[in-house]
Amino acid sequence: MNHIARLERLPLSRTHRKLLVVGGLGYTFDGADAAIIAFILPMVAEKWALSTGQISLLASALLIGFLFGAFTAGALGDKLGRKKVMLGSLVVYTSMTLVAAFSPNYWVLFVFRVLAGAGIGAESAIIAPYLSEFVPGRYRGRFIGAVAGFFSFGYVLSAVIGRYVISPFDEGWRYAQIILALPILVVIWWRRSMPESPRYLLAKGRTGEAEAVVSQMEESVVKETGRPLPPMGPATAGASATSPLAHASMGKKLAVLWSAPFARRTVVAWVMWFCLTFAYYGFFTMMPKLLADSGMTVVKSFSFVLYIYLAQIPGYFSAAWLSEYIDRKRCIALYLSGATLAALGMALSHSEGAVIGFGAALSLFMNGVYALLYTYTPETYPTEIRATGQGTASAFGRLGGIVAPFAFTAAAAQGGLNAVFGVTSVVLLAGVLTVLSLGLATKGRTLEDLSPIQQPVRDADPLPRHGSPSAR
Repeated sequence: MNHIARLERLPLSRTHRKLLVVGGLGYTFDGADAAIIAFILPMVAEKWALSTGQISLLASALLIGFLFGAFTAGALGDKLGRKKVMLGSLVVYTSMTLVAAFSPNYWVLFVFRVLAGAGIGAESAIIAPYLSEFVPGRYRGRFIGAVAGFFSFGYVLSAVIGRYVISPFDEGWRYAQIILALPILVVIWWRRSMPESPRYLLAKGRTGEAEAVVSQMEESVVKETGRPLPPMGPATAGASATSPLAHASMGKKLAVLWSAPFARRTVVAWVMWFCLTFAYYGFFTMMPKLLADSGMTVVKSFSFVLYIYLAQIPGYFSAAWLSEYIDRKRCIALYLSGATLAALGMALSHSEGAVIGFGAALSLFMNGVYALLYTYTPETYPTEIRATGQGTASAFGRLGGIVAPFAFTAAAAQGGLNAVFGVTSVVLLAGVLTVLSLGLATKGRTLEDLSPIQQPVRDADPLPRHGSPSAR
């Protein structure tokens, strides 16, 4: 019996919801650890009398590690399995964050923030491909978008920790990192019970294991609903161990990302991740400081940070909901356009109220795009290279986050805040034009239907076999 057709016919069940919560909790603490640096920086900058360059480098430390973690996790996820990489990345992230809490000086903190970033990058890159392989195409947009939405809870958590743990205590920045390391141990325990992706197992020829996972999910649905399973649709050709990519080397898989069937998809993914990450991390790590330097005292308050972070929540979940009604690439363009206009609004703002309003809007729209990218990127690649495609795109995007603090500082020195927001708007607009002109339509289609791997790899048609010109 066709395993993929069996997965696609299932309604969302307790098994799916369990996967959502466990994956979401991982993203919550990933987001919290990424955001906490904005609260740690002022404390350690004063404690160790850091230079502007050292501050910018420390702000980028997590992203440097993220780049390498995401890049290697994608390739390892396709080779060793999604579950193993998720567990390993959690161990790295937890242990390195804990060690960073006891850093005696700047350079030790920097090194272990980089190493913690490698763990976070690996986990962030593998969760979305893993979960997308369990979810029927008709639910995939809202499901993966909702999982990504847990990032926003992490940012709100970091704001609370910043206010009530870091600010009141001289060593609060150490306590914060200990807090962020400890809850992950619970998630590690939960993850041990998570099944391996059936699509990955099929790609590796482990049919018996895939059968066990699919059968368990079917039994869960029958038990939960008390009704027979829905009828299956047409048989779908899934990933196979006989595929030339199923057991290919890491180098071969990386080369395939830029081969004829996938080059356009890879260009879109890499450009989108770079543009969004540049704007996002530049805004969240450097903007409070730049605005405060310009004399806007409101940005120093806890309420400002909380408003900006709370705006992430409707951003993620509105995009997840809307992506089921508007095709993903058009939804991405819509939210990117909103972010571009919000950045322009901040450039033209002359009051603290307007800064808060446009800042919240920019936060909302940028996080909406992230929810969409975590859905869109994995679904544009076949099972054999799905994690590699997601990991490399995410890794390349982190280059944008690494250079953003330096670019924002340089732009502010040359032309003030208007120059900073001008650069942000141009970068976001480049993302809009890229996805509209080159993006692939994916809404409601199965992962297999989107995959051109069913054709010879040398085929230059960037669309899947079942696509049509109107699907572009």
